[in-house]
Amino acid sequence: MKKALFIFLVIPFFFTACSKSGDSITAPVTPTPPVVITEAAIAYSIDIDPGAGNIYASLGATQAANVNVSSAIPKSGVQIDVITNKDSDGSRVSSSSISSTTATNAVTIENLQSGVLCTTTITITSKTTASNSVVKFFKIARK
Repeated sequence: MKKALFIFLVIPFFFTACSKSGDSITAPVTPTPPVVITEAAIAYSIDIDPGAGNIYASLGATQAANVNVSSAIPKSGVQIDVITNKDSDGSRVSSSSISSTTATNAVTIENLQSGVLCTTTITITSKTTASNSVVKFFKIARK
């Protein structure tokens, strides 16, 4: 009797220990790639830009200008560098740098001398992606 009771109690454990638990085959989990958000290429205009081959005639030693960013502004903002050099010898006339998160940005070109032709270069660079940068330049002279 003890053997029969032992067989009835032990045999179900053998079957459950050796049985498969249904279709437990799982597909391997592949990680999802991170989402990369690319910035729009920076585009801008300058309100005093005289156009290709023309010279902007400043009426004084200081000239105000607006840099208007027409593209989407990166989340961290942009760096706007304004450098003016004399065409005759390449010496620096003025330079300024501003950090911005707005579309319209007031900049100033200073130390313009009468009759001296200069080139102003405006560079806008994303603070998030250094390779997202654009450069424009124009000629300027004080009357």
